[in-house]
Amino acid sequence: MVTSDCIWWKDRKLAHTIHFPHENGVGEKKLPLIIICHGFTSTRIGVDRLFVKTAQALVELGFAVLRFDYAGCGESEGEYGENEFACFIDQTKEVISYGRKLPNIDQNAITLIGHSLGGAVAVCTAADDERINNVITWSAVGNPFEEIKEIVGYNGEHPVIDHLGYTITEEFLLSLQAYSPLEDIKQFSGNALFIHGTGDQVISSSYCKDYYEESNKRNEGVSEMILIEDANHTYSSIRHFDQLITTTSDWLLKFVTTSVQNSLKKSV
Repeated sequence: MVTSDCIWWKDRKLAHTIHFPHENGVGEKKLPLIIICHGFTSTRIGVDRLFVKTAQALVELGFAVLRFDYAGCGESEGEYGENEFACFIDQTKEVISYGRKLPNIDQNAITLIGHSLGGAVAVCTAADDERINNVITWSAVGNPFEEIKEIVGYNGEHPVIDHLGYTITEEFLLSLQAYSPLEDIKQFSGNALFIHGTGDQVISSSYCKDYYEESNKRNEGVSEMILIEDANHTYSSIRHFDQLITTTSDWLLKFVTTSVQNSLKKSV
């Protein structure tokens, strides 16, 4: 079953789509929930339907999947440039709260999947939110300010930049400076998977190793790193997407179960 609606964040509506693995979304079995965090000026559909295909694949494995548009993106209200990086984290937390209240969701099995800038948002959110059990990054930005500054061509001379029709303000760009997901991953106590394509021309795949190395400095939580040979930033070929979703699915089937078991142990 697939349904679409809106979630209120402050005074704006955030559009979302939910995929349930059975017809009416209600049953006796508790469902693990995947929340997808899209990237810079993207949407819950994703380039080449990346997130739609992901949801369709994961729901077949028994996961509920929630994908949404950040404010100013897709069908959500607002202007993208009115956000700061903290707004993305706050919106993600609002979506987490909403997702945990859905019928039959296992509140001990919540995973964030973040792509590109959404990967950095997912990491920073998970590090500050104990409700997240697992985090997966795809082609994640490691230095939000430097990477987005380069993408939009910011040089400090113009307070407003027209980027593909999006109004990107200087305030938005400067807000990125305060966040370091490579530091924040060390505060996350759950399991983490980092995936990147070696053919990514947008965000360097070296960040994948950086995330993995920094996350291994933790005292708890398992970390894994996967590099997909020649894959571009959005895993656009059939072969690369198949590798992406197979790797992600296998990891989820292994570690979501582990997360549930560990949560049950802590409650005893």
